[in-house]
Amino acid sequence: MKLQRVRAVANKEYLHIIRDVRSLIMGLALPMLLLFMFGYALTLDVDKVPLVVWDQSETPASRDFIGRFSGSRYFQLKGHVNDYQAVERAIDRRDALIALVLPVDFGRAGTSGKPIRIQVIVDGSDSNTATIALGYAENIVRLYAADIVVAQSRRLTGTAPRPPLDIRPRVWFNDDMISRNAIVPGLIAVIMMVIAAFLTSLTIAREWETGTMEQLISTPLRGPELILGKLLPYFVIGLIDLALSVVVGRFVFDVPLRGELWLLLGMAILFLFGALSLGMLISIVGRSQFASSQFAMVATLLPAFLLSGFVFPIANMPKFLQIVTHVIPARYLVTILRGIYLKGVGLSVLWREAALLALFGITVRILAILKFRKKIE
Repeated sequence: MKLQRVRAVANKEYLHIIRDVRSLIMGLALPMLLLFMFGYALTLDVDKVPLVVWDQSETPASRDFIGRFSGSRYFQLKGHVNDYQAVERAIDRRDALIALVLPVDFGRAGTSGKPIRIQVIVDGSDSNTATIALGYAENIVRLYAADIVVAQSRRLTGTAPRPPLDIRPRVWFNDDMISRNAIVPGLIAVIMMVIAAFLTSLTIAREWETGTMEQLISTPLRGPELILGKLLPYFVIGLIDLALSVVVGRFVFDVPLRGELWLLLGMAILFLFGALSLGMLISIVGRSQFASSQFAMVATLLPAFLLSGFVFPIANMPKFLQIVTHVIPARYLVTILRGIYLKGVGLSVLWREAALLALFGITVRILAILKFRKKIE
């Protein structure tokens, strides 16, 4: 392999990228657009859940109970209703996700000698949000019931009962449990996978469509030299995208970076090597820009979003899909970036994912070289 030939191919590809405004936009502007769009729009936090209340008691106790909900950051009181028809209309119109129905005898809670039943109506059309909101509501009810028991004990015995269990929760790595802190590192991995593979999927196919591949074949260029030369410009674009993503994540989305920056750069380089090689392999096989771009999107976008653990936990997937995720390189980079960003761990923990990324990159690179050689023979 001669570096002079590789440099010549790389310079040719640089000129094409600079002259092609679409390539520049796709390589630099599109990743930032995706980062901002998904960074702001995609959130797994459930708060300010719209709430309506039918208070049939209208006592100080019921108002205090409702205040527990309206004073919580998880609920937003939208108003009071007077019957079930109004509750149904509010939920049908999405004015409310959850409704509280307090009975007439709610004011006698703790003094009647029997439990007071509170009805909680939840819109189950969004099952995930409904489950979380119902958990919040049940927790507020439990705390309110515990306060009633404590008040009764103090009134009767003069002392407060001691609970048999004392929970001391402590959250590591994401103290405020903000989903954006986990989403942005995973989003960086997905963007790098999609952009890197998509950009390089057009390179060889473009040479075939424009008729310049025959000229390249007639030169002393070897297959590995041509592939490496075409990868280098997009490798630089990938590093620029990474730098911009890290800066935006830190200073726009305020995502902490607890690990080493050099390790983040090294893992990104390892991943880019495989992702760019995958795009090159798709371009070699496709021989058509349209077919290559479509296959690249299917082979990278859907697996990276759905099977990498970026949005959906892999442990919750069916066993078959859990096995399939092991061939998705974005899965390993998502784990690596979240480990570096949130936990500050190093290679002593992430070595397995790093080794699998290296294996993926080497395998795809060899396949691309072998497949290209078959085409020029």
